[in-house]
Amino acid sequence: MSSRPSRMACIDALKAISSQLIVLHHLSFYGPMSDAAHSLAPGLIDWLSDYARIAVQVFLVISGFLAARSLAPGGHLVVPNPLATVWRRYRKLVVPYAAAIVVSIVGAALARGWMVHDSIPAAPHLKQFLAHLLLLHGVLDVDALSAGVWYVAIDLQLFALLIATLWLARAISGGRPWGMPLVAALAVASLFWFNRDAVWDVWAIYFFGAYGAGSLAFWASDPKRSPLLLVLLGAVGVTALAVDFRLRIAVALATALLLAFARRGEWLEHWPRGRVTAYFGKISYSVFLVHFPVCLVVNALVHHLAPGQPMLNALGMLCAWGASNAAGALFYRHVESRDLMGLLAGQWKNLWARDMPATSPAPVRAPAPSAHSRSTKR
Repeated sequence: MSSRPSRMACIDALKAISSQLIVLHHLSFYGPMSDAAHSLAPGLIDWLSDYARIAVQVFLVISGFLAARSLAPGGHLVVPNPLATVWRRYRKLVVPYAAAIVVSIVGAALARGWMVHDSIPAAPHLKQFLAHLLLLHGVLDVDALSAGVWYVAIDLQLFALLIATLWLARAISGGRPWGMPLVAALAVASLFWFNRDAVWDVWAIYFFGAYGAGSLAFWASDPKRSPLLLVLLGAVGVTALAVDFRLRIAVALATALLLAFARRGEWLEHWPRGRVTAYFGKISYSVFLVHFPVCLVVNALVHHLAPGQPMLNALGMLCAWGASNAAGALFYRHVESRDLMGLLAGQWKNLWARDMPATSPAPVRAPAPSAHSRSTKR
């Protein structure tokens, strides 16, 4: 049994803050409420609209950090079956994601009844829905059914790319520790080439600079390794920024170094303490999945009842923010935290067993026990 804590306070805090910034970004970027409320706080709404989306880089780094922790804690792949591991990752991501897509479809239908706005996704068709379930909507250039769903597809691609790289290193290394160098080479290629060309932004390689930085930060933060590895990680990141400054890469580098120093300093699991950040970190994926349809419906309702009124629309934005978190908490409790595929499989197995005819021979009746045996055996 692993002695590692199931939750890490520092990561929970980063996830909690980042998920809230993404909700606020979408509230400021999509829908008429932010347009109506803009005159009340133009600087804040503009900042949230333009920059809060960068918080997704924090999730990319954390995902890479945690993937390295589970797949290759020592720098070499330890899972026996990479394909089965990728399938489990797909299940973990897609089961709540598929439920959230259905919520988004319903939310968009409700919003269309109250307003006409380009932020409302059109009614879906079968190809579009299947593309989302297979996480191919970005690759196939299919219109998204909800904001931010591209991230789920990219997360699976990144996980698969990391595990494929580690598997290749294990296959060709002959026992030599090639896992970290290969991951580092792929991250450098992303930082200096692929991430600088938006044509690659539907593929994992575009984002692997941030994801790989998270993985490398985990390995470099091992107290048994030389701290020069962290210096090298920072130097490569700073060089990439000097060649082509990108705020998203700066945020990713800062997050990777923060996680590395937190682990090396042994406060990753314990700081900052607090039930609020722990809880909001725990439900962050659910909040991310369901906030957009909630915000869309509140946008439509407020626009219908109080079009163009700044104060009421600002209050509507606050209500949408709170409702998104409430919906995320419910979604986590009833969907994400449950193994729905396992439950469905169990129900199907029970129905199948109940409907199958008995094929085993009838048991042979044993002779009745004697009075002595009945009185002495319980």
